[in-house]
Formats: sequence, structure tokens, C-alpha cells
Amino acid sequence: MSIITKALATQSPLIVDGAMATELEKRGVDTANELWSAMALIHDPQAVRNVHLSYFKAGANIAITNTYQANIPAFERIGLSTAEARQLIATAAREALAARDSYRASASKPGLEAASGGPGRPLLVAGSAGPYGAFLADGSEYTGAYELTDAQYRDFHRERMRILADAGVDLFAFETMPNMGEVRALAGLLPEEFPEHEAWVSFSLQDDGHLCDGTPLEEAAAELDGNARIAAIGVNCVPLDVVTAAIRRIRTASGKPIIVYPNNGDLYHPDTKTWTPNPSGLSLAQLAPQWVEAGASLIGGCCRTTPEDIRGLSASL
Repeated sequence: MSIITKALATQSPLIVDGAMATELEKRGVDTANELWSAMALIHDPQAVRNVHLSYFKAGANIAITNTYQANIPAFERIGLSTAEARQLIATAAREALAARDSYRASASKPGLEAASGGPGRPLLVAGSAGPYGAFLADGSEYTGAYELTDAQYRDFHRERMRILADAGVDLFAFETMPNMGEVRALAGLLPEEFPEHEAWVSFSLQDDGHLCDGTPLEEAAAELDGNARIAAIGVNCVPLDVVTAAIRRIRTASGKPIIVYPNNGDLYHPDTKTWTPNPSGLSLAQLAPQWVEAGASLIGGCCRTTPEDIRGLSASL
């Protein structure tokens, strides 16, 4: 039984955390650079721990490490050594794990009321593996317009995954994946070189039925359905209004748990890296019940979401 399935047997749905960069910016961390939120690993790792802790306190069951944009080539590109890059990735995992330990310790104290089920609720740490497009830092995670060989994709992801695994993450998050060739490489790498670990795969979409590279969502989900090391399939960093239809498409093609963690409703413009405020006014908390009804069992937030959003989401479910 997968770690996700075991956790769902204790609590369903599971609550995934929210945005990291948004909260780091509130704490004075500059994320306007090619490393994005990963810059905090260099300048303020305590802020990363504090963000993770705020989400656990808000009711999250799953923390995603601050390694979406953190990979060895990216750190080397700004002048760090390979050893320094490896240490920073390990730091990201340790900060998430330390936040979980801190939350468990505080939530178990007599007289303290813990959010969402108390200190005994499932608490997991997922090691984020963002796509190769995130390393390019040109918006490619929203287009999928890049192509490497299977071996090149594996080489890009392998060392970050090994560091995260050795640091003690519970599973991997292959997230914001726009390119099916890259997903195939990761889906092969996982059972062959990380047989003790599992992962969820969450896609970046161009609409409710297609990955950013044009692959039909049902086709992508069906291809992963037979991989025993893939614990859940879903979407993230997508608009709120595509989530329900995407869940239904995935459900027709796979029996695995479905994970969704969309943006807060603000609209992102990759060309200018700017946001337009949420035109609908709807929130995660308002929409999550219909996502559960459609078949989702892991729900959280991505860009621009906050601990308050996760607290509201947890309460609504």
C-alpha cells in the first residue's frame, strides 16, 4: 500500500500546503530572480522553516520542500560550487522536516488545540522536483516547449532526487510538469533507481484537457496508471476554473488518488511575470467540495495561496 493510500485511510481528503514564494516575500526575502524562492535557502533558511510551520498550523497534511527551482545546475549558474548546491538542496529538505517535528511537538502539548484533527493526523514531506522548464527560468513550465533525451532528463533530476531521498523526504512531488517526455523519464527513473520511494505527478495544463505540450490529459493519466511507484496523479499551478473538468478527465483514465493544487485564482502572465487579480472572486474553500465530489482526494494551493487559504480549505473539508 502506498504512503498516500495509507494516509488517506486515516484522513480523506488530505490537505496539501500552499505557496512558498508568496510567504517568503512577506518575510522580506527577495524572490525576483532566476532562483525564485530557492534564494531563501542561501540567505534565510529559517524563513523557509517558518513558512512550512505556518502551513502545518493551518491544517496542512503535506509540506512540499522548497526545491521546485533548486537544482544543482541552477545554483552553479549563479557561481556556487557543486558541493554548496548539494548542501542547499539538503537544507531545503531538513527545514521542512524540522517544521514538521516542531509542529508535532507543539501540537502535542496539553492545553493546545491543534488544527485539523490534532497532532495525530498524517503529516508528510514531499520532495519537490520541478520540471526542466523551471531551470530554464523563461516560463517553459507553462509551455513545455523544450525537448531532451530520456537520459538527459534523468541526469537532470537524478541528483536532486538522491539528495532529497537521503535527507529523509517521504515521497517526491513531480510537479508543474508540462512535457510528457520528461514525465516518462521520471516515471522510469523512479522505480529503477528509487525503488523505496514513490511520487505524485501533477501536470501543468494549457486547458482542462491537455498538458502544455498538447498531450491529452486522459492519455497522460492512463500512461501513468500502471506504474506502482506513482502514488497520485493530478494538476497544479492551474486556474481554478479548469480543476473540476481536469479531475473528471483523470478519473476516466486512472484509479489512482487525484491531487489538485491550483493557483488562488489570480491570472499569471508568463511573458511579463505579472499577475491579474482573481476575476471570479471564488476561493479554494468554496470550490474544494465540488473537487472532492468529482474525485479529488488531495487538495491544496499553489501560487499566491496563503496559510489563511489553507486554513479555510481545511475547515471547508
